[in-house]
Amino acid sequence: MSAVRTHIRAVAALAALAALATGCGSAPSDDWSRPRPAPSAVGSLGPGFVDPSAPPTPEGTVTPRPGSWDGVHPPRDYRVVLLSAGDDAPTRALVAAVRSWAAAEHVDLRTVTAAGEADLVPAITRALDLHPDLVISAGDALVDPLAVVTANHLAQQFLVVGAELAEPTHNVTAADWSGASYRGEGLGASSNYDAASFTPQRCDAAIRAGAAAVLTGLTGIVVWLA
Repeated sequence: MSAVRTHIRAVAALAALAALATGCGSAPSDDWSRPRPAPSAVGSLGPGFVDPSAPPTPEGTVTPRPGSWDGVHPPRDYRVVLLSAGDDAPTRALVAAVRSWAAAEHVDLRTVTAAGEADLVPAITRALDLHPDLVISAGDALVDPLAVVTANHLAQQFLVVGAELAEPTHNVTAADWSGASYRGEGLGASSNYDAASFTPQRCDAAIRAGAAAVLTGLTGIVVWLA
């Protein structure tokens, strides 16, 4: 009997240590296993984000007035997966901006990082398997794989920042600007690439404007920051 009790105490101690280790990290507030209704935006878009008399068409581009997205916020514990690929300076800037936005908005954030070219599609699959409210993609290397995968997962919302898909489905929204508009599929960028344009301020605006579009149902479009 004493041996059994010793074993139980050891298992309990290991469980406690595991819980402590989880608590010391950026653990989500729940395990994401419970289904829930689609989250709604907190607040509303300001004047100039879109023209109410001419809503954007699928695959269309809108150029919102700067700051017109400031009144829109995700609900607390909005479930987001940050999917990234690459260690170049622009990708690092985007990743940092997503993390900062998530902390400021009390977003429940998890991260999936592709470990090289062979892991791009598997990384997208890992992100999908988490069933988040939104997948945010950072890194040009993900554009072509996303173009293939996203069309087969229309119930999942995606936000591509600092790049865009050439022919996005209604569940893929992009936020980019002059200097950051890679489109993949051999098309290159719709503007001259400029790594220096990935400033903290520009990346933050792209995250906020893109998330505001998704949260208010303006999906499948390109949000172009002037």
